[in-house]
Amino acid sequence: MLIIGIAGGTGSGKTTVVRKLTEQLPKGEVAILSQDSYYKDNSHIPPEERQKINFDHPDSIEWDLLIEHIQQLKKGKAIEEPSYSYITCTRNAETKTVLPHKVIIVEGILILTNKKLRDLFDIKLFVYADDDDRLGRVIERDIAERGRTVKKVLERYAAVVKPMHLQFIEPSKSFADIIIPQGGHNKVAIELLSAIIEKYLNQKSDDR
Repeated sequence: MLIIGIAGGTGSGKTTVVRKLTEQLPKGEVAILSQDSYYKDNSHIPPEERQKINFDHPDSIEWDLLIEHIQQLKKGKAIEEPSYSYITCTRNAETKTVLPHKVIIVEGILILTNKKLRDLFDIKLFVYADDDDRLGRVIERDIAERGRTVKKVLERYAAVVKPMHLQFIEPSKSFADIIIPQGGHNKVAIELLSAIIEKYLNQKSDDR
């Protein structure tokens, strides 16, 4: 099993990189885990207080569960990936069954900040984008998917997203094996990664 970690700032284009990678790889060979699924459940906190939670801080993630799930997949066991609501800031009752695959991609802004998780990755990637480009994508996404106003998005970006990026996410770039500028628009990097993964898959097939 090849485990790939893909990190990068909010709005850097990680999701696009993951999608374009999976499009180029054989169907049924890749499973994707999202760091966002492993946000801690905050149902015990009053709704008005949940909006104040810093979701860009490593403490917001239930790392032990994510690490346990990856270890279970490596052992050939299926896992139940949680699902999270950005509207209520709580974990949903529904889960998603994820079966072991030859390639597991773990995607999220903070995944390279946790050493125990990092050590599980065979390949560590960091998707880089300019701050202005990231902010534009964050505004579009948060309005469309999370019901926020432009004012709320900009306030949160200045108070939380940018400081946390500088404190935790940007420094984690030093742990990456490969840095991908321009996100999903970097065709050369995606083709190179696809070739590396396909070589791994072919080697495993030859070993059988």
